[in-house]
Amino acid sequence: MDASPSPIPPGDTRELTLRVVIFGILLSIVMGAANVYVGLKAGMTVSASIPAAVMAMLVFRMLPRRGTILEANQVQTAASAGESLAAGIIFTMPALVMMGVWTDFDYWTVTAVSFAGGLLGILLMIPMRKVFVVDNDELAYPEGVACAKVLEAGTAEGGDSSGARALLIGGLLGAVFKFVQGFLNLFSHTLEVAAERAGRIFYVGGDVSPMLVAVGVIVRLNVAVLIFIGGALAWLIGIPLLGLPEDTSGSVVDQAWGLWSSRVRYVGVGAMVVGGMSSIVAVRHGLVRAVAELTGRGKADSNDGQRDLPSGVIVVLSILCVGAVFAIYYKFTGRMDITILSTVVMLIMSFFFTAVASYIVGLVGNSNSPVSGMTITAVLFTGLMLSLFDMQGAEVMVAIIGVAAVVCCVACTAGDVCNDLKTGSIVGAAPHRQQMMQVLGAGVAAFIMAPVLTLLHENTEGGIGGRLLPAPQAGLFKSLAEGFAGVGTLPWDLIQIGACVGIVILILDGILKAKGSEFRLHLMPVAVGMYLPFGLASPILLGGIIAHLATRRVDKSEHDSILHRGVLFSSGVIAGEALMGVGLAILGALNFKGLVDVHPITWVTAVAALLVLWLFRAMTRPKS
Repeated sequence: MDASPSPIPPGDTRELTLRVVIFGILLSIVMGAANVYVGLKAGMTVSASIPAAVMAMLVFRMLPRRGTILEANQVQTAASAGESLAAGIIFTMPALVMMGVWTDFDYWTVTAVSFAGGLLGILLMIPMRKVFVVDNDELAYPEGVACAKVLEAGTAEGGDSSGARALLIGGLLGAVFKFVQGFLNLFSHTLEVAAERAGRIFYVGGDVSPMLVAVGVIVRLNVAVLIFIGGALAWLIGIPLLGLPEDTSGSVVDQAWGLWSSRVRYVGVGAMVVGGMSSIVAVRHGLVRAVAELTGRGKADSNDGQRDLPSGVIVVLSILCVGAVFAIYYKFTGRMDITILSTVVMLIMSFFFTAVASYIVGLVGNSNSPVSGMTITAVLFTGLMLSLFDMQGAEVMVAIIGVAAVVCCVACTAGDVCNDLKTGSIVGAAPHRQQMMQVLGAGVAAFIMAPVLTLLHENTEGGIGGRLLPAPQAGLFKSLAEGFAGVGTLPWDLIQIGACVGIVILILDGILKAKGSEFRLHLMPVAVGMYLPFGLASPILLGGIIAHLATRRVDKSEHDSILHRGVLFSSGVIAGEALMGVGLAILGALNFKGLVDVHPITWVTAVAALLVLWLFRAMTRPKS
């Protein structure tokens, strides 16, 4: 698709207005809070750009003066910044509570890490804009282009309002289901069963959550199948192969979970390391061009009609961010040697993964960016560097998590910036104004991360790290950090097996690519499936199947519209369930605990799950 700016009618070039700033800030807070819940429960987040764009256009239609496409684009830019920052924080910072370093989430530390990491990701991405957005025909930016199409269709005269209806209906479904499940306690959260046969444990199960089905609809069948394959390798094959755990005192279901948590998921870690390294190799040429761009900013500015934030502002803010991170690391460790080394490693990893995240977002979209693999690679590299200098103890443990937190925020926000700048280049937005909204959105969202984490941790059964909010990435980073610090031991044999599995998958995917196959065996979704609870993989697969059934027998002209309606409905479901989850945590903090004495009935839960699947099928079925 032509990336040149589309013409804006004369006199209709409003872009950064007061209502845009206010609405953008509100959506940044809402999307940030919602994605904290989504990430802790599902182990992944989805892009907020398209639903935020639809909500912006819906609100602007209700105002006396109709909004422009540029205003709607700026609103989604700020909103997506809040969503991306949430992913960076919830994948890492809960590890400090889970490992006992914190008893609760320290407000100012979480806020400082969020703001510094998010801002650094934006600043590092800006000099790479020409490399990855303007002068790169190789990258398709599926989500950035799709968001631009939504904006163009929604702001046109007589624009279709069915997308807004789908978004609202989905939000209502997600919120009502979560309220009935989480407050009235009429449905169980999980349907699972395990049995012991011949000294082996066999487990199967699935979470009962419209949100997870919605994730499957959004990521589509190929990715959903890959996540399920990873889950099947870990839970249906890996757990039986390991036999019985050392502690057999709990139920068989608990034993299965124990084997996965302490052993099997490390196979996924090894695969992710291979995935992270392969991602760096894939963007090696872009990295070289990015370095050249960084060293020749003045020339780039003069040749580019659409200017970025001034170079001086980028340099000053970057120095302040690094200084803030340095102070945070020293507060964490109290040791200057660990602080200096951690800061240097953070800078190197941040630069590399800014480029990697930008490239991957251009290839497969923001929702499919392998941020977890990048962060695990950063964790392992940091741990190895600290070990190389013979640094051990609790200080090393928190330093590793500190580096992971900043690098994860950088990678998440950099990918989001790149995606939004592509959307902006199509609709004719000014890059420097979008970058200002990114900074504003990330800055505001940074201040609500700690309160939302605290609410969910203190008012959800089991807290963060429990069955309802497993926070799989944070648990994984906890184990890795403890292993490098000498507090725990890492199963290097399983990590090596995972690396071998990753190499095999890369080879098989190369064969499929060479044959021109539509189905691809991407490594990162398989690795993610290995270290996610199996209960997440099952509903995600069902969502992918629903998306496939919706479009398998329709003309190509209808294909995009059906998927668009399904994506908006699913985005609404995710936002509705997530916001209701946060709302129930607020009620819990006010001592409204719900009907805790009610025990869910299995057949009622099964009926509820079938009803959810029917509703998804109905909302994605082609119009007659």
